[in-house]
Amino acid sequence: MIQEMIWAFLLIFVAEMGDKTQILAMAFATRFPVRKVLMGIGLGVFLNHGLAVVLGSYLSRVVPIRTIQMIAGAAFVGFAFWTLKPEDEEEEKEQRMQFGPMITVALAFFLGELGDKTQLTAITLSADAKYPVMVLAGTVSGMIATGALGILIGKKLGDKIPELGIKILAASIFMFFGLQKLFQTVPPRFLKLYTVVPFICILALITYLMVCSLIRRRRAGMQSSLVATAKLLHDYYLHMKEDLDHICLGPTYCGTCEGNQCVIGHAKEIVQAALDNQECQAVPRGNEVDHWNKPFTEEEILDCLVDTLWLISIIWDEKNLTNAHFIRNQMETILLGQPIKRFEDIDSYIEEVRKVDAVLSDKISSMFRRRKPTGASNMSA
Repeated sequence: MIQEMIWAFLLIFVAEMGDKTQILAMAFATRFPVRKVLMGIGLGVFLNHGLAVVLGSYLSRVVPIRTIQMIAGAAFVGFAFWTLKPEDEEEEKEQRMQFGPMITVALAFFLGELGDKTQLTAITLSADAKYPVMVLAGTVSGMIATGALGILIGKKLGDKIPELGIKILAASIFMFFGLQKLFQTVPPRFLKLYTVVPFICILALITYLMVCSLIRRRRAGMQSSLVATAKLLHDYYLHMKEDLDHICLGPTYCGTCEGNQCVIGHAKEIVQAALDNQECQAVPRGNEVDHWNKPFTEEEILDCLVDTLWLISIIWDEKNLTNAHFIRNQMETILLGQPIKRFEDIDSYIEEVRKVDAVLSDKISSMFRRRKPTGASNMSA
């Protein structure tokens, strides 16, 4: 009984190493609390693999066990190739759902695992299991463990993790168990030298071609993703530069520019430093000026804030959002008299603003919903 659970845990754990759902767990962890992400993974996978276990248990009643084991071996070989299959760009772009962190994650994992190799693995294992419930417990705990490891790796090591190497390792393990199962269950009359050697050569050739294709696509995809993000950030900073220049009251009001001791002045320095690919110096503590009572136009400040929220909502790489969050805090200081330090997602952020100013919270929500996040050109001029 425990052996079936451990076996299911290990296979699912291996299956998800480097998979898109593990990357998705890392991404969700940059927006939601880790505890809620793991609870969402558990709920989504429980529902998904629950269906798989029911199907697998029924299958074992109508198909001979040896046949099922042979099919399972072939399936594991297929899973190895599936692990190496390049993912389409559309599959990697996860839509943001506004149902709260746990339900959002649960829905993403439930839908993401439909027909995936891990769901098919759960069907295969439960078809040959005496205790299908233990298989379900193993697959769910395996998914949660893989997600937790992905989150930990993503937070600790970031881009240093060789994702391609993890995929190749996972595919190798699947291939090993698949071939082992096939050699144990295929009738001996078919296990001849003249059949086994060509079969192994074909598998090796397909694997080699898939790995080469994966390397090429990953390099190209990585470059295109980096270029797209860089362009988006550059357009945002150019837009912010224009808006901040327009918002700035200038020497006519201030007499002498206060520079980085003014919220707008400091935001302008941050934007210029970002455009010049330089780091901006932080303002020393104790040197801040009581500046939020200056007669800035609320609509213009709100426009900058909402544009910044839009950027934050479509870029998940927190390392690229440090300056954007700083600009967000500067705009909040003007509007609310204080920055909103906690940011998990747009909905929870609006609720945090509501605690300070309900009317302003409604304005931000309304303006954000009217934005059309299809490109930087949608930022209001």
